[in-house]
Amino acid sequence: MKTIRIFSITAIISLLVITAVSQEVSQGYIITDKQDLKASSVKNQQYTGTCWSFATTSFIETELLRLGKPEYDLSEMFFAHYAYIAKGEGYVRLSGNASFGEGGQAHDVLNIIKKYGLIPQSIYSGNVYDPAYYNHGELEAMLKAAVDVAVKKPNRKLTPVWINAYKSIIDTYMGKLPENFDFDGKQYTPQSFAKEIGFNPDDYIEITSFTHHPFYEQFILEVPDNWSKDLYYNVPLDDLINIMNNSINMGYSYVWDGDMSQPGFSHKNGVAIVPAGELQFDHPAPEKNITQEYRQQEFDNLSTFDDHLMHITGLANDQNGTVYYKTKNSWGTDRGKFGGYLYMSEQFMRLNTIAILVHKSTIPKEIKEKLKIK
Repeated sequence: MKTIRIFSITAIISLLVITAVSQEVSQGYIITDKQDLKASSVKNQQYTGTCWSFATTSFIETELLRLGKPEYDLSEMFFAHYAYIAKGEGYVRLSGNASFGEGGQAHDVLNIIKKYGLIPQSIYSGNVYDPAYYNHGELEAMLKAAVDVAVKKPNRKLTPVWINAYKSIIDTYMGKLPENFDFDGKQYTPQSFAKEIGFNPDDYIEITSFTHHPFYEQFILEVPDNWSKDLYYNVPLDDLINIMNNSINMGYSYVWDGDMSQPGFSHKNGVAIVPAGELQFDHPAPEKNITQEYRQQEFDNLSTFDDHLMHITGLANDQNGTVYYKTKNSWGTDRGKFGGYLYMSEQFMRLNTIAILVHKSTIPKEIKEKLKIK
């Protein structure tokens, strides 16, 4: 009887352990927001490669909320329109030896604001043939064909009117940009509207972390979508994470540029991770410890590259205490389990962050001094 009783107790304990483990697995990722910044509504870039504009526009809309402004819905295609023009001009000037396509970086939006301003979505949808549906496949193909013809110089030299033909393609698909418009009963130009809402693009910088350039200096980030060859500040990886965390904790969101092509990125499951073992999304599992050296290795061998921009709006933890970054995507609200958001783990961020765009005031003092930023 004594042996039977011990066996019974052991069996009960085993059953309870199995049940507890099963419950944990069935629960999946339980994410709890720790910092959740107010942001504008989720948008959808649809069949375009304009994530750079959607992410940065979302960031600007959210910055305006932080500044006590009303929620604006700004035109992403306003920025794309001007970027297509600049890319075409640059491609031809370099005789075709330049990046050309739909992609871009967060600074493209800021550069356009400085030069041309910005406008509301209600004023410029950027789609003549179907304002509710974006697809730039045909547009990009037409633009690429035009610049390739220009580079070949079929007249033996480039005529001065080629750019007019090129711009007319953009206007045909996206619509002409307004010089003046009425919004909330007032007349504006894009420049005066930018001044009215009070967004200052000079308050923001881009930061990255790679060892093939000196830390605490600037360099031209070598990714194809940096077609304008803008400069980025370079800091050690721990500093980059420190800046990310400090920004959110101070109440500032930021733009994230990185690699979402990795198998651990699952918008469907609402998380992005770097598993140490077999990839699964049933429950949180151990992740790789990403070092500066491993990050650099994966960038150098082209395993990590920039292919998407999103908007970071918060910090969170799972049931094991792992840190995640709340991420606003631009794929609409129907994809994934968090209404257009997902959560990227700290290790995923350490490996796959190419760069961030942040407000200068969120950089910790000791890092800012090393970067010589005032």
